[in-house]
Amino acid sequence: MIDRTCADTVSLPPAQLAEQVAAALREDIGPGDLTAALVPSRQRVHGQIVTREAAVLCGRPWAEACFRQLDPQVRLDWHVDDGARLVPGQTLCDIEGPARAILTAERTALNFLQLLSATATAARRFVAAVAGTGCTVLDTRKTLPGLRSAQKYAVHCGGASNHRMGLYDRILIKENHILAAGSIAAALEAARALGTGTSIEVEVESLAEFEQALDAGADLVLLDDFSLQDMATAVTRNRARGRPARLEVSGSVSLQSVRAIAATGVDFVSVGALTKHVRAVDLSLRLAR
Repeated sequence: MIDRTCADTVSLPPAQLAEQVAAALREDIGPGDLTAALVPSRQRVHGQIVTREAAVLCGRPWAEACFRQLDPQVRLDWHVDDGARLVPGQTLCDIEGPARAILTAERTALNFLQLLSATATAARRFVAAVAGTGCTVLDTRKTLPGLRSAQKYAVHCGGASNHRMGLYDRILIKENHILAAGSIAAALEAARALGTGTSIEVEVESLAEFEQALDAGADLVLLDDFSLQDMATAVTRNRARGRPARLEVSGSVSLQSVRAIAATGVDFVSVGALTKHVRAVDLSLRLAR
């Protein structure tokens, strides 16, 4: 089976990549790496980055940038692409170059690889869980500050899709917006008056609010913390109207529950856990003796 890779769905690299790496290196190095200074300046080393567990690889461009921002002479020879499935003990790449640069960038490079591979791995598991249902797994804005574009890229590596990058590329009317505007209808009217041309989504917490959103002409309706029965009812009512809106589900979605949710007939399920509940993949850089 051919794995889906990031190149199928998203451009490389994100515009913020160099800035993200530079900030991470500054955080770790500060005025200088005291320990790497113990190594002779002309010393060269070689080694490998390996995984100790099964995962989906993500983060190659960030890892490369970590080493090469410190010294362009560092060479990485990758054996797998972002989006590839990994098995325990697998070598991801060979690395060779100036010892000081490799030792200094090691932790930052692995941090990016471990985090982004974890996000890609989680996304792949959720996508596999809903396979065949026609439902699309989405991420959310619940990302690590400063690393949103990186984690959104990782979601694509796992085969899932992005909901929105930020507050600027889609209107999502949530509970507090509705309270501030006075009603779902008033909030939708104000959103359309902006004339942004973006889709307008409304989050609802009951079937009564769902009907209000349909009546007001929402493009998408987000069913927040609905029971499975109410999700199915919403799908039936939406179809009875000629399917005027696309339906998304969010709220406490887990690997155990996601397939049953998808089976109700909703179009999307958004999963905050893809980016906020990640456990770093166990990777290491081993220098050869």
